[in-house]
Amino acid sequence: MKRAGKLSVYLLSLMLVVFLTAVPAAAAEGESESGLSKDLVILFTSDVHCGVDQNFGLDGLYQVRKYYEDQGCYTLLVDDGDFIQGEPIGTMTKGETPLELMNAAGYDIAIPGNHEFDYGMDQFLALTEKAKFPYISCNFNKDGKLVFNPYVIKEFDGIKFAFVGITTPQTITSSTPAYFQDDAGNFVYDFCQDETGEKLYTKVQEAVDQARNEGAQYVVAMAHLGNEDTASPWRYDQVISNTSGIDVLLDGHSHDTDQVTMKNKDGKAVIRTACGTKLACIGTVRFGMDGTISNQLLTWGLEGSAKDTFGFSNSVTEEVKKAQEKLDESLKTVVGHTDVNLTIVDPTAVDDAGEPIRIVRNAETNLGDLVADAYRAAGKADIGFANGGGVRANIAAGDITQGDILTVQPFGNMVCVAEMTGQQVLDALEWGARTVPSENGGFLQVSGLTYEIHTDVPDHCTQDENGLWTGHEGEYRVKNVTVGGKTLELEKTYTVATHNYMLKQQGDGYNMFGDAKILQDEFMLDNQALINFIADDLGGTVGDAYENPYGDGRIVAVENDSQTEGNAEMVTEAAS
Repeated sequence: MKRAGKLSVYLLSLMLVVFLTAVPAAAAEGESESGLSKDLVILFTSDVHCGVDQNFGLDGLYQVRKYYEDQGCYTLLVDDGDFIQGEPIGTMTKGETPLELMNAAGYDIAIPGNHEFDYGMDQFLALTEKAKFPYISCNFNKDGKLVFNPYVIKEFDGIKFAFVGITTPQTITSSTPAYFQDDAGNFVYDFCQDETGEKLYTKVQEAVDQARNEGAQYVVAMAHLGNEDTASPWRYDQVISNTSGIDVLLDGHSHDTDQVTMKNKDGKAVIRTACGTKLACIGTVRFGMDGTISNQLLTWGLEGSAKDTFGFSNSVTEEVKKAQEKLDESLKTVVGHTDVNLTIVDPTAVDDAGEPIRIVRNAETNLGDLVADAYRAAGKADIGFANGGGVRANIAAGDITQGDILTVQPFGNMVCVAEMTGQQVLDALEWGARTVPSENGGFLQVSGLTYEIHTDVPDHCTQDENGLWTGHEGEYRVKNVTVGGKTLELEKTYTVATHNYMLKQQGDGYNMFGDAKILQDEFMLDNQALINFIADDLGGTVGDAYENPYGDGRIVAVENDSQTEGNAEMVTEAAS
C-alpha cells in the first residue's frame, strides 16, 4: 500500500477511514432528535506518550479530522492524558515540544494524566499556560481548591455539550509523590483519593450536575482512569456505576482498546471507549442529528506510520519534522552494543490483537536485569532495585544509541544508595509483588538478589488513602530471598541502589524507606548509569550473560505453596 507523491486530502482521508471502519462499534440510543444540523464527531487520543510520529502520527490524526469535516461534520479533538512524556522528544525538552505539537495539531481540550506531572509541578503548570486549549479536571486540587475548571461546554447549533475532566487518583504514586507536597513533606495537591472511591464519585457527580444545570444536553467524561485492578476503587466501571448523567466516558491510563456499554447508577446505558497508546488508534464518538450516540475505534494496522505509507505532508507534518530534526544528532550517538535482544515483553506470547505482551511489570526480563545491575554497579551496593514501570522499551540487537537509552529510561530519575534492613528489603519485594500475576508499575526487577513469589498466597499489604504502603498483615507471598547467595537476614543492614523516585519520593507507593540512611544522594542520572555500566563494566557490549529474555532466574513465580518449603522462619518472623 506504499504510495508515491501527494494524495489529495480527501482521497487520503477516505482511504484511512474505509480501511479502519471494519472495527465493530458499540452504540447507545439517545434522544430521537438532537437538534444538530449536522453530526458532531469527537476524535480523542490517550496515552500518546510522545509517539507523535508513530502509527497514525499527529499529521495522520490531522488528516482524519479533515476527512470528517469534508464529510460535513462538526469535529472536536481532545486528549485524555499522558501525552507529553514517554519518548526522548519529551524527556529532553521537559514536555515542551510535545505541547507545542498539540497546539499545532489543533487540540480543543485536554486533561492531565498521571505522567503529565513527571517533569515537576511547576513545569507542568507552566506548560498549561502555553497550551492553546484548556486543561480540565474535576478532581485535581491544591489546598482543597480545584486547579483547573472541572468542565468546559462546547456549543453547536445551540446544543450544549459538556466535557468533564477526571484524573486518576493513582497519580499521587504513579507519578512522583514529592511533586504534590510542600517543602515540609505535606501533601498540598490531591486527586480526591480515599479507600472507598466516594470522594472521587462525589466530585464527578458534582461536576456533571453543575454542567447539566448550566444547560448541557450531553455530558462527555474525559477520563484517565483505566481498567486495571490496581486502579480500584477508581476504575472507569466503578466511576460509571456510582454516578449518573454521563453519556459517554472517553478513557485512558491502562492502554487498552476495550469498547464497553454499561449501566450507570440509574440503570441508564453509558458508552465507555478507549484508544490504546502511541496513536495506534484514534477514538471517535459521533453524536448524530437523529439523537443517536455511537463510538468507533479507528485502528492503524499497517507497518510504518500513516505519513510513510501514504507519502503526504501537511502543516503538522512539517512541525513534527522540525522538532525531530532538533533532537536527531544527539540521539544518534552510539553509546554501546548488544549482541542480544533486550526486552520488556514476552518474546513469543501475544494478546488477542496480536500485540506482544508486556511482562516487565510482573516477571523478570533480561532488560530489567540489566537496568538493576547498572544501579547496583553505579552505587557499588549489595542490591539493585529497578521498578518495572520505569523500564519502558525494548532494545534490539545491534548498536545502542543515546536515543535507545532515553527511550528505555525517559524519566531522568537519579540513582541513590541507602542502607536498609532485611525487613525493609522484604517489605519492598512484597509490595512490588502484591498484584502478580497482574501488572504493577512498582514490580521490582533486582540485582544481587533472588526471590520467589508464591502467587497462591493472598496480598496482605496495607496502604493509606494515597496508595502508599503502610504495613503488612499476614503471610508473605515473597519467600526464599537470598542476597549474594545467602539467606536474607531481617535484622541485617544491606546497601541498596535504586533511584530517588522510589527511595525519596515514595514513587509507586514505596513508603517503607522513610528511615533508611542515604549514603549516596542523587549522584547520577539513571540512564547515565545504564550507559556507564554497558561501557565500563561490560566493555561496551551486552553479551551472552543477558541472552535469556526471561532473565537468569532471579525471580521465580511459584503457583503452589507446597512446591517449596520456603523460608518459614524468616517469613514467620516478618509477619509477626
